[in-house]
Amino acid sequence: MKMIIGDRFADSSSGEVIEVTNPYDGTLVDTVPAASKDDIDRAVAEAVSAQKEWRKTPVYRRVELARRFLELVEENKEDLARTLSLESGKNITEVGVEMRNIFTAWNAFSEKAKHLYDTVIPAGLETGHDNNVVITRREPLGVVACIIPFNFPCNLFNQKVAPALLSGNAVIVKPASYNPLTVVKLCGLLREAGFPAGVVQVITGRGSVVGDYLCEHKDIAAVSLTGSTEVGIEVAGKCAKTLKTAALELGGNDAFIVLEDADLELAVAEAAGGRFFNAGQICCAPKRFLVHRSLHDSFVEKVTEKVKTLKPGDPLDPETRIGTVISEKAAEEVERQIELTVSQGGRIVLGGHRYGAFVEPTIIDDVPFSADIMHDMEVFGPVMPISVFDDEDEVLSLANDTMYGLGGSVFTRDMKKASRFAGELDCGSVVINGSSYFRSFEMPFGGRKLSGVGCEGVYSTFDELTSIKCITLKGIMNY
Repeated sequence: MKMIIGDRFADSSSGEVIEVTNPYDGTLVDTVPAASKDDIDRAVAEAVSAQKEWRKTPVYRRVELARRFLELVEENKEDLARTLSLESGKNITEVGVEMRNIFTAWNAFSEKAKHLYDTVIPAGLETGHDNNVVITRREPLGVVACIIPFNFPCNLFNQKVAPALLSGNAVIVKPASYNPLTVVKLCGLLREAGFPAGVVQVITGRGSVVGDYLCEHKDIAAVSLTGSTEVGIEVAGKCAKTLKTAALELGGNDAFIVLEDADLELAVAEAAGGRFFNAGQICCAPKRFLVHRSLHDSFVEKVTEKVKTLKPGDPLDPETRIGTVISEKAAEEVERQIELTVSQGGRIVLGGHRYGAFVEPTIIDDVPFSADIMHDMEVFGPVMPISVFDDEDEVLSLANDTMYGLGGSVFTRDMKKASRFAGELDCGSVVINGSSYFRSFEMPFGGRKLSGVGCEGVYSTFDELTSIKCITLKGIMNY
């Protein structure tokens, strides 16, 4: 498979390629070019030139092209779904959800784009401005680098590329090296839909080359990244050198708090569904399970029985519920984290083993508050650590004692308690009586502390990827 640079499908100028393998069975799915800096320079130059005309394209025309893109996705959805499952190890049922989200997202962003109205600051609001009117409008930033993660490539493609294009920016899309194929195909469908050459390009390659150079490039106006906190900090530093906009959605270690008056059955269902979807590779998944002593034993028993029903197997089998993580290297890291948590006092109730890139759904009980996993160690895999607590102040303190601040959740029938926890949890999103694995395309999604900078979603992304211009009509009013 090739990159898209300008108006053509392109190999790397060096001829180097990256192999994309199926993490389930290790077979080769395809190869993609390993882009060089020369390739990136060509793509950026094409984008800068194309964006000058694209920004003048009427919004209704941009929306028409988006609608045509969705028609092509509908025609190709089975091929896209199979590709995503093969290259990611994600089960085909979950892939189907991600495919449907393309339609939800692009339709929502298209409607929002048509309602980005100019505003007016009327005359006479302050002394000396009796006759002056100011019009404010939002204008595109220029060229946006969209850096897509491996865990939800379609969802994050939607969140970044749709609003960037619909607001008049050109995009250079950089997919993850592990599973770039579906994103490359989606970019090809955008070109087939009629988005102009240079307005949509995709560059494949290693983050240490492609990602770093895009962040440093003087002609890139903004970088939108979803990734690890470690990578996000590096990206922020590189973007700062040219004062470019950096929208960063990073890691999380969300607390899942079950108070003594919680609906236990609901908590169990939300815990299992939120933690083990996509084999646990979700930034906003609940990752620290804090259960009141009065419910602890029942919670552990019931959630263990529920997780036992999750069928592992071939991701292409519709009956499979747990696939692999993205690579054997990633699985080895999850295995190391499980072993560390046990050495720090945890007790494995279920699972705990690794087979290649597959990690068994794992439940670790009796995890002490002092364990790394209860603070700053984010586990990107199917692992559920459980701790017991007695006091609400105690559990709030623990929940906030982390460098992360992405999301959190609390289960209670008492809305006064719910209100208190919603106010005191130091994170960007709190879900009451539901898992923190909750994200609609409409809502502003972002974190605090080292979980990121900025917000994504229909509500907020256009603000991130545009700038405000003031146009003053001086002395125009004459009362």
